[in-house]
Amino acid sequence: MIKTQLHPDQYLIEGLANNDSAVIHSIYKKYVPKVVSYIRNNSGDEDQAQDVVQEIMILLFNQAKAGKLQLTCPFDAYFFLLCKRKWLNELKKSSNKGVTISDDFTSVNEPTEEMVAQTELFEEKQQLFDAMFQRLGEKCQEVLKWSFTLKSMEEVAQKLNVSYAYVRKKKSLCTGQLTQWIQEHSSFKTLKKQEP
Repeated sequence: MIKTQLHPDQYLIEGLANNDSAVIHSIYKKYVPKVVSYIRNNSGDEDQAQDVVQEIMILLFNQAKAGKLQLTCPFDAYFFLLCKRKWLNELKKSSNKGVTISDDFTSVNEPTEEMVAQTELFEEKQQLFDAMFQRLGEKCQEVLKWSFTLKSMEEVAQKLNVSYAYVRKKKSLCTGQLTQWIQEHSSFKTLKKQEP
């Protein structure tokens, strides 16, 4: 198996994961104007363009934070294509009639397409997780949220003012329920098949 080499722009992904304001500012300054221009030229306005950019930035932050984002193509092409596809999906949702798209950015290379597909898959998985997480009871959500953010279960028990044994048992039960719901969901098998 060939090991794919990381693109030098990976520092932008790491900056996002670390919430580095200089990197975020740089992305907004260098890459966002192209996206805004594209959306404005394709049935959108400034606010809609900023909404798309914001959604993609949050998605990239979550994927980078999860350690699931290894950039193998230029950030510019990757970011633009993600925003473009998000915008085209928005247009499809809001209109049943055909939309004319001026597409002068069509030459996209294979690694970029692959990266975008991975990110879109990550987003679909995240949405499934979030939807199933919302079905959990309040106590389960609380235990799991704290166990995601605190280092140890002892800290979680202390934070929730309950015993360590209770937190361990509750986390196990809640994780089991969440996993079961995710695996039983109709989109789970489809998402599983799309994994590389």
